[in-house]
Amino acid sequence: MTESPNYPNYPESAAAGQPAAAPARPSTVEYAFWAFIASTVIGLVGGLLIFGNRDAITDALRNSNTRNGGGLTETQIDQAVNIAMVTAVVIAVIIAALYLLFAFKLRAGRNWARIVLTVLTALSLLSLLVGQSTIVGYVGVLAAVAGVVLSFMTPSNAYFSAARPIR
Repeated sequence: MTESPNYPNYPESAAAGQPAAAPARPSTVEYAFWAFIASTVIGLVGGLLIFGNRDAITDALRNSNTRNGGGLTETQIDQAVNIAMVTAVVIAVIIAALYLLFAFKLRAGRNWARIVLTVLTALSLLSLLVGQSTIVGYVGVLAAVAGVVLSFMTPSNAYFSAARPIR
């Protein structure tokens, strides 16, 4: 630092011109991150399992069509099933991509991502309790609940608090 006769000589702070060091990530946040990754992978597997249920979906649509007057042809029923299956997979991929984004932001110390993942997990849990689900759905939600619990433990809270002033 050069001294100028016109300005008083103040010592520079240790952080002047340098970004603050990122706080150390605790294992609870790391485990929460991996729990959300596992939940995402399980959700994708569940989304892809719809292809194994093609016959059941076709039969259900065919039965519904018969009960409601039979306005659809076999070709239209097949097309409707194909559209439903592709739509389900696309939605599963979009949800998985968002979950991955939020999980990586959680790992980086973004509190908003922790809140979003908590809300999404609560909605998944409600959906599980209200509707029908498979064992894959239960395991996926269980992994997400574990991620939420881990992300709100004391070391995680300290990490998110310490990470806040860095931005």
